[in-house]
Amino acid sequence: MGEDQKKIDLFENKPIPGAVMTLAIPTILSSLVMVFYNLADTYFVGMLNDAVQNAAVTLAAPVLLAFNAVNNLFGVGSSSMMSRALGRRDYEVVYKSSAFGFYCSIISGLLFSLFFTIFLDPLLVLLGTDATTADATAAYLKWTVCFGATPAILNVVMAYLVRAEGSSMHASIGTMSGCLLNIVLDPIFILPWGLNMGAEGAGMATFLSNCVACLYFFVLLFVKRGHTYVCINPKMFRPNRSIVAGVCTVGIPASIQNLLNVTGMTVLNNFTSVYGADPVAAMGIAQKIYQVPTNIALGLSQGIMPLISYNYASGNIKRMKGVLFYAIRAALVFTVAVAVAYFSFSDFFIRLFMNNESVIAYGSRFLHGFSLGIPFLCLDFIAVGVFQATGMGRHAFLFAVLRKIVLEIPALCLLNMLFPLYGLAYAQFTAEIFLATAAVVVLVRLFRKLQRRTEGSKTAGQS
Repeated sequence: MGEDQKKIDLFENKPIPGAVMTLAIPTILSSLVMVFYNLADTYFVGMLNDAVQNAAVTLAAPVLLAFNAVNNLFGVGSSSMMSRALGRRDYEVVYKSSAFGFYCSIISGLLFSLFFTIFLDPLLVLLGTDATTADATAAYLKWTVCFGATPAILNVVMAYLVRAEGSSMHASIGTMSGCLLNIVLDPIFILPWGLNMGAEGAGMATFLSNCVACLYFFVLLFVKRGHTYVCINPKMFRPNRSIVAGVCTVGIPASIQNLLNVTGMTVLNNFTSVYGADPVAAMGIAQKIYQVPTNIALGLSQGIMPLISYNYASGNIKRMKGVLFYAIRAALVFTVAVAVAYFSFSDFFIRLFMNNESVIAYGSRFLHGFSLGIPFLCLDFIAVGVFQATGMGRHAFLFAVLRKIVLEIPALCLLNMLFPLYGLAYAQFTAEIFLATAAVVVLVRLFRKLQRRTEGSKTAGQS
């Protein structure tokens, strides 16, 4: 069986559990390794037992999260366009969509670096730094953003493009190669027995690792030339209205969703920073621990997107529904178990990263609040993944606005006022209860609509 036929068989005929696992497991592993490499920064910087250095990594997090806005614009947007075009067997659109995503991500990364370098000082104030934490935060961001924005964005977007054609394993290997290298380099650059660079060393390790991940994808595309739908030929980078509209319909809402996440994290860090470096460090550690199960859920959502897109475009609604229900069941079982473990053993998890009793006391209580929202956030991620996969960008955008602007940010203000500092950790849980309920309602309506459309097509065909 040829490589192209294997891809078609995966999307159309392979049993749903096997098809989901083929695409989702590498994506989940990739997401998990990415979390571990984020945890590595926190872990090795925490070994310095310097709350200022740890706070610097936490305060810089919104800027790195902002990269995901570009990743989603050109990664999610282009990959969704590619998968739907593959379902229609429209290969010209597949090639143009991938070239559009590739070159726009490079341009965006360069602009990101230029903008941040020019406006570094006011942005540091916006992030919530003070005289104590500003220098360490700036040193970390110098490598991760001023020098590193383009490779950080490009390697993630290329993983999306490769995954869209069914090569989930290669996408994950590329991402994981950079993450694993980062974990190896972190102690060398951060700790006293190495280069003793502290938070700045964590930033340099991240920059070098992202460059290696990009190199992997370039080598992969060179080796697979002629046998891949991912096109980086500059001649194919000729954006027309249909390509731009198709990518942006899904990509812009996904991008705005991440920009709103940055806004929410910045508000959270600014509220927390009022209470000192220890609570900021504790909040950062609790957030990183919380990201392990949520990124696994996000990896599952991204992994099933090509299956959802392909079967939606080809009209196989029964298979599309089967993929979704299988993913929801698997995700809920896992996330509920993790939430119980986090809530029950919160002290233990915080102590893994920093042996400071004050930080442990704060972090334990923060993790209690974060853990309650994990199963609800998981359901929301999967629903938004379906919206992105089917071109329902408006629904994804609406959920992003509801999560941050309507629910979470007001909840941060109210809960911090009612329960100073500790109430902040319960804001996302409060928002996700409402969002998960809305997700179920919208998905039920979507499948009823698709079912009526399918039945109408059959009736028209018989007549």
